[in-house]
Amino acid sequence: MRESPDFFPAKMTMQVLAGRSHPLFSQQVIKKLGSKYGSPGLVSSRFSNGETIVVIQDSVRDGDVFVIQTASDPVNDMLMELLITVNACKTASARRITAVLPCFPYARQDKKDRSRAPITAKLVANMLETAGCNHIITMDLHASQIQGFFNIPVDNLYAETAMVDYIKQEMSLEDVVIVSPDAGGAKRAAIIADKLRVDLALIHKERKVANQVSRMILVGSVTGKTAIVVDDIADTCGTLALASQVLMDNGARSCCAIVTHGFLTGPAIERIEKSSLDRLVVSNTLPLSDEALQCRKIHTIDISGIIAEAVRRTHNSESISQLFS
Repeated sequence: MRESPDFFPAKMTMQVLAGRSHPLFSQQVIKKLGSKYGSPGLVSSRFSNGETIVVIQDSVRDGDVFVIQTASDPVNDMLMELLITVNACKTASARRITAVLPCFPYARQDKKDRSRAPITAKLVANMLETAGCNHIITMDLHASQIQGFFNIPVDNLYAETAMVDYIKQEMSLEDVVIVSPDAGGAKRAAIIADKLRVDLALIHKERKVANQVSRMILVGSVTGKTAIVVDDIADTCGTLALASQVLMDNGARSCCAIVTHGFLTGPAIERIEKSSLDRLVVSNTLPLSDEALQCRKIHTIDISGIIAEAVRRTHNSESISQLFS
């Protein structure tokens, strides 16, 4: 016998929780989603011994909850806050919990590349699932294989659309060449080059220790052109500084870089200032320090609209892939 429509569950109410990692970005996402979506209050504080305590002020029962948290400093505190928030939603009877991670924590530790090396990205995946996550939304994973670490759906969004739009608006495409700073980013660079219909070059880099490049070799021609280095992460910016010098030494007319996640730690700002880069463009997946905001060479592009649209489509059971088709 066919069931009455009364037996079917009611549509879930979208509720967005914003962690402490990047309040401005969270506000931009919530604003783009519109006021019709509920935003339960989330209060995070710490005991005197450093333990994190999270209080969700409104009911999330039977809700479609999205928790926005990125891998900003201090990463471990932000990750722990996310896990506690997700678990609190689970025990408060939320029907579905989605962790929205503009920058995935520990994404660079994705493989066992030496003896006794940890695969910490897999550990983070296990912790998120154990805490109660039903779905993950993130952007530009350092390695797409991280999606396979989960037993739940993972939507890996791409910043290429925002990068392409920025290049079209700010630069003349007649003399542009897209450059990948390493072999791992060649696919990303090739996609952007194809969309812009411009040439592609590759830099092969050799590392003897982490975060330190010993040698760079350019494959391709950049003579007389504007070289645009594209990458997913800018941390200490040693690679970008060396890459810009290699490109200028090989005849590039000018050089700039576009990066998704701008950690910009340690000597990064000083290196950017002293480098041959005309500008470094980073997305707002991570908050910038005051020093970075004051640096004349550092510019930002807003990707909160892509995140907001992915959240809306997830809630309404619409296709995410159409965002990038």
